[in-house]
Amino acid sequence: MKNLKGAGDMSDIYLKRKIDDYLENWKKNTERKPLIVKGARQTGKTESIRHFANANYESIIEINFAEEPKYRTIVENGYRPMDIIKNISRMDPSKKFLAGKTLIFFDELQDFPDIATSLKFFKADGRFDVICSGSLLGIHYKKIESNSVGYKSDYEMCSMDFEEFLWANGYGDAVVQDILGHMVRLEPFNATDMSVFNHLFLDFCILGGMPAVVREYIQKGTFEGTLETQRQLIEDYKEDIRKYADGMDQTRILNVFNQIPAQLAKDNKKFQISKVARDARFKDYRGCIEWLMDAGVINICYCLNFPELPLKGNTDESKFKLYFFDTGLLVAMLDDEAQEDLRANKNLGVYKGALYENIVGEAFTKCGYGLYYYKRDNSTLEEDFFVRTRQSLIPVEVKATKGTAKSLRTLIKSEHYSDIKCGIKLTAGNIGESDGIYTFPYFCAFLMKRYLGQSDL
Repeated sequence: MKNLKGAGDMSDIYLKRKIDDYLENWKKNTERKPLIVKGARQTGKTESIRHFANANYESIIEINFAEEPKYRTIVENGYRPMDIIKNISRMDPSKKFLAGKTLIFFDELQDFPDIATSLKFFKADGRFDVICSGSLLGIHYKKIESNSVGYKSDYEMCSMDFEEFLWANGYGDAVVQDILGHMVRLEPFNATDMSVFNHLFLDFCILGGMPAVVREYIQKGTFEGTLETQRQLIEDYKEDIRKYADGMDQTRILNVFNQIPAQLAKDNKKFQISKVARDARFKDYRGCIEWLMDAGVINICYCLNFPELPLKGNTDESKFKLYFFDTGLLVAMLDDEAQEDLRANKNLGVYKGALYENIVGEAFTKCGYGLYYYKRDNSTLEEDFFVRTRQSLIPVEVKATKGTAKSLRTLIKSEHYSDIKCGIKLTAGNIGESDGIYTFPYFCAFLMKRYLGQSDL
């Protein structure tokens, strides 16, 4: 396992991302449509698109609607490519539009969603490739969708997952395949591998996957400056809330955002609106929670009415847990005492359960799962997450401490839960299986979908 950290000058390092392969395949498709890359701010969208563009196009026309608002006038004569190109070239005659060799990159689309109307015309014209990118795009996406339905492709970009973090640390695809192979064969890792991956995973939990933070860590080989970068990112998100949210909702959205760490630290992690503000009611805050979800800032884990298939439509939307989309930002929001304990002593304290649940929820979301949990009223029966195969529902328990998986065993053995045949437990320990419970280390969570696709569960 080769590790490149600390090797040479890494000031211009590009962090390999999963979108790289997607963009290459998009370019190879002769029927490609204009592409919209959406997601939370500062997750690496612009950097990845530029990296792809520089390798594949002779001419790149990049327009940032936030930094260069003058370009919002380029549609004043209509949405046809010839009119837009004429207006762009009038403002900047140095821009070259070469048929078949040019990428037009519209960045910060949320500041000018009207440009999406032009995508159908660029698709029909066919001379130029077009990629749009934006943060907080969910807020305006209904308008964008109505303006370009049928004439675009979509890609949602998240912060880095643990696989991308491994890439950044010099570990290649062979290492990831080796981890997956251990899972499929139910073969425990040796002591060296457990030590290496557990240390990397703890670093990932603390740092998260925001590219600016990971790059700082890779370049310096230490955590120096990373907390300050994380806290600045949090302030940037709060500033976006103030910029994009309407009126009274600004305060409510910020209240929800700030409350998440404290509520996750409780034994009962269900998010309680009543704790956000005095006399707060669900109907007043539901839109605020959806706003944060649409902005890509949080993941919502809904409570199942009953642990059975199908999952969609089988939830109580008034009961949910809220997780940050990036666990590193959750860590950066902890109080100073918890920060010091975590970083100096690797002790997660009262936040231990919160951190592990958040990182698993983040991993599941990034590999394409929706998030669901179950808690039976007037009972101790509770399960952290559920995933599914074609035939089965699989409960997933995240154990922050050693102990028996009582709820997991109940769900597997009881005749009341006919869709459940086995369960998965994620722990600090090694791979194993006993009585239908398959145990994996936390660091395997990012491979869960691939594992279930290759296993017989």
